[in-house]
Amino acid sequence: MTASRMSKTLAFTLFAAAATLFAGPLPAKAETTLALSSWLPPKHPVVTGVMRPWAKQVEQATEGRVNVRVLAKPLGPPPAHYDMAKDGVADITYGLHSFTKDDRFLRSRIGQFSFLGDNATEASAAYWQIYNGDLKAQEEHAGVKLLGLFVHGPGMFHNNQRKIAAPSDFDGLKIRTPGGYIAGLAGDLGITTQFMGPGQVFEKLSRGVIDGVTFPIEALKAFKLTDHLKYSMRVPGGIYNTSWFLVMNGAKWDALSDADKTAIEGVSGAAFAALAGGVWDKADAGGADFVATTGVEVYDASPAVIDAIKAIAMKREAAWAESVAAQGFDGKAALAAFRAMTGVAY
Repeated sequence: MTASRMSKTLAFTLFAAAATLFAGPLPAKAETTLALSSWLPPKHPVVTGVMRPWAKQVEQATEGRVNVRVLAKPLGPPPAHYDMAKDGVADITYGLHSFTKDDRFLRSRIGQFSFLGDNATEASAAYWQIYNGDLKAQEEHAGVKLLGLFVHGPGMFHNNQRKIAAPSDFDGLKIRTPGGYIAGLAGDLGITTQFMGPGQVFEKLSRGVIDGVTFPIEALKAFKLTDHLKYSMRVPGGIYNTSWFLVMNGAKWDALSDADKTAIEGVSGAAFAALAGGVWDKADAGGADFVATTGVEVYDASPAVIDAIKAIAMKREAAWAESVAAQGFDGKAALAAFRAMTGVAY
């Protein structure tokens, strides 16, 4: 080798070593990659503001050892997502407890009742503390690790037929509900209820198959429904709410190191409830601003309508409290504690 070539080789070697030195250590390669099946539209606030940021927090908390990959397309329909995590079809899933038609999540219904809270941040914090604590939520989530719980903003009643001025105005309306408590409440009000995933609402509404829907106000913007609705009714604390879970397959959780479990729990639980609640409140504010620019009339429920809802709600809460009492839990006290945290007078 000539002196000139030796000089060039040495220079290249020194340059490469310096580049490596100043670039710092290479990022740790993930030891575990977990697939999170997501069924909401990719641009929905829950996906962009909750699931993806949480996945990033997991990666950071575990120093890169655990990577959560939020899938662009779901691995199954929305109602199947809990069992998908339990059975290992997906590593992590989220969804609504009311999508399951059995009683395995009886105690979770505390997060579905009327008059729970005027914002998602406080209600989600209360839901995690009360359901996960006093009502031992993990026991109801067999086969999975319960990572998070949250609720959306106050549920509203939207339709394209008439303004609800009296309880009798509910009679005969065909309304989509997410199942669970609100389906029973709506039926008691004289409504014909239909269950379907959120993504099906636009088609059914635009074709006249349904007259309306129960949703928080953000959904009118997220699912482009304002052209097919005329009236949106507010109820203090919400006419209903929905209880959401974030879960991981039990075997996948057990396979993680204790250090990574601790790290993931640190960005989950109460922290996740705060994240989800805050994102939902921001989305509701944006939805309300958008709806205000449309022809949809937003109004407050009349005292007569609130009294009718309250009478039904009290009966359904009492029946639920009796059922959870049979499991050894004080549902009435849990509901009172929940509302004390959110400041709802009831």
